[in-house]
Amino acid sequence: MMADIAPAQSVFSNALEILNRAVRERAFPGAVLAVGHSDQQWIVTVGRFMYAENAPAVQSDTIYDLASLTKVVATTTAAMIMVERRALVLDKPVAFYLPDFFPPYDLATDALWEARREVTVRHLLAHTSGLPAYEQFFLRAREKFHVLEEALQVPLEELPGTRTLYSDVGFILLGEIIERVSKQSLDRFCGDEIFTPLEMTHTCFNPPEAWRERIAPTELDERFRKRLIQGEVHDENAWVMGGVAGHSGLFGTAGDLSRFCRMMLKGGRMGEKQLMSPDIIQEFTQPCPAAKGAPRALGWDKPIEPSSSGRYFSPGSYGHLGYTGTSVWIDPDKELFVILLTNRVHPSRANDAIKKIRPAIHDAVIEALAPDK
Repeated sequence: MMADIAPAQSVFSNALEILNRAVRERAFPGAVLAVGHSDQQWIVTVGRFMYAENAPAVQSDTIYDLASLTKVVATTTAAMIMVERRALVLDKPVAFYLPDFFPPYDLATDALWEARREVTVRHLLAHTSGLPAYEQFFLRAREKFHVLEEALQVPLEELPGTRTLYSDVGFILLGEIIERVSKQSLDRFCGDEIFTPLEMTHTCFNPPEAWRERIAPTELDERFRKRLIQGEVHDENAWVMGGVAGHSGLFGTAGDLSRFCRMMLKGGRMGEKQLMSPDIIQEFTQPCPAAKGAPRALGWDKPIEPSSSGRYFSPGSYGHLGYTGTSVWIDPDKELFVILLTNRVHPSRANDAIKKIRPAIHDAVIEALAPDK
């Protein structure tokens, strides 16, 4: 693989101008853009860690809170590995793995409560479980056990399989399923089975204090923790859970994510290591339609218009966003991946200007690589 750093400034001049304008207009203080196409790779950086003029400049190896990229890089990938090893069965009920999700002694007759017995691991991955999108567990919980206890009792909003609704709650439960089946913590399993084999040396949950100066800060939290959040997970539920959760908590660099994306494009292989088979990647990245809502894949999002991936990603593409301002999109037909890492929640999560920037960046990248699209 050839890593072309210097030419990136000219190859992606339009994308770079979009990023620089975004920094000037305070959509985010800084960003790393990584692009892989066939056997080439480029990285460009803009801005600083914070808006102060003396703040450190963003580097190609700046570490970001990846937020919900955790769902695909860690949790979904762990599920793929375990399904392929036949340790996890997609169509088994959630209650098979987490009995408290539907206690056998419960006498409730409500239809939605009864439907809990039908929710499967596949439903969790496809975001069709019927569980709500989000719950503020952190307002009451003070440790992981409390969050799980509440997540296991959250009422369904829909019958399973009827509606696609992106759910943090579902992935909190999925992370717990992976821990129980693997008999390891999620961070240990992912470290041993994903990050170490792929040589993702600066990707982990709960990054060590020694990395702190290289980590872009997220929010100046005036509501809950009452401090600048840097080097600890931004998501409050994940923080209460000790920084390791199925929905959030992962930190990493654009270079590490590039290795992950290249593995996915190469059918689960990185060098001599075969992390998973092409068949399992194909299974997990196909759309899972529901009667209501745009279909997602298993864990992954799909480029359904309007998409953060812009106008040109192929139908077979898959990707994901992170709340802190991160994203990954992979297009196997074009042999392309695009990674955008920002800390758009600094100093406040109220800023959502990135919504318009993401598709513009992806369009500019593809226009630079293939003017005829």
